[in-house]
Amino acid sequence: MDMSRYSASVWPLLLLLLGVWGWSGGKLVAGEREGAAAGAEPATNWNLLARTLGGKQFWTDELVHGSWRIQRNVLSDHYRLLDPNNTRRAWGSWEHCHREWQALRAGADIPPLKPRVVLVLHGLGRTRSSMAQLAEYLAQHGDYDVLSVSYASTRIPLSEDARSLARVISHLEGVTEINFVAHSMGNLVIRHLLHDQLAAAHGRGIDPRIHRFVMLAPPNNGAALARRFRYDPLFCAVYGTGGQQFTRQWEQVQERLAIPPCPFGIIAGGDNDPEGGNPLLDGNDDMVVTVAETQLPGAADFVIVPVLHTFIMDDAQVQEYTLRFLQHGYFIAPEVRRPLANEPLKPDDDTP
Repeated sequence: MDMSRYSASVWPLLLLLLGVWGWSGGKLVAGEREGAAAGAEPATNWNLLARTLGGKQFWTDELVHGSWRIQRNVLSDHYRLLDPNNTRRAWGSWEHCHREWQALRAGADIPPLKPRVVLVLHGLGRTRSSMAQLAEYLAQHGDYDVLSVSYASTRIPLSEDARSLARVISHLEGVTEINFVAHSMGNLVIRHLLHDQLAAAHGRGIDPRIHRFVMLAPPNNGAALARRFRYDPLFCAVYGTGGQQFTRQWEQVQERLAIPPCPFGIIAGGDNDPEGGNPLLDGNDDMVVTVAETQLPGAADFVIVPVLHTFIMDDAQVQEYTLRFLQHGYFIAPEVRRPLANEPLKPDDDTP
């Protein structure tokens, strides 16, 4: 028998069957979620212990415990439980994955979270792996559990990202202190979350466990560079719904971004050149956002570092500043803190 001909004919069929299985799995999950909502016990899902990519642009975390996580697929709306090796241990409805997580947690040596945690969020079009060096530094040098949160930054609006982040926070069992560190768009997800909490609190305030917040290169006042490409089809295709939040929808989005009621500090990228490094931007910049775009009234401290936007979280000095702010509320020393008052810094006053 000519095995090459056999392989050539069988593999396309196998791939087609796998594709149909994946599609029908999504349909079965949807039906299961409806049954669960109606009070019916969903059937056990057959699960292949498959290694995954960990969730890139189509998966959003809704529970994170160490390196375990339950994620929601933003296209099919089904869930999966991943272990620290990104192996899928269960899939189906939220209820099913959560039950499997509770069973695994009871039978395995999975330690509880430390009382103090740091939630780390990546930026637009990135993944949690982009924050790995910073997360490792904070975990090694601080008494925290550092949890890197994934969210489908290009596929869903900030409001949906914020709701998923709220679910992550709601499942932080035994935690008494929550800190945030975010890069770029991740800061806006947190600010949207805080807006939602304040709106729902009716004067009672936010989650009392929220302690401090470090913003890395945050586009707090929008992003002029993104607005330049708001009608570019390639930009729209690559950055999707998340990218549009910075362009055509910015006026509506910024109304739902709270000034954090907790102590927060801002680290901006720039080279002390008033002309900036990017000819498409006006003023000092990190090649993506300007220093002026990062500023937010009420910041407890503000500092500029000569680092590009994309790599700011990997800079050793930035990592040191971040940890110091989480621990003490300032980046360098209390006597050289640069809080931002109600008025932003002047263009000629943006050097550290």
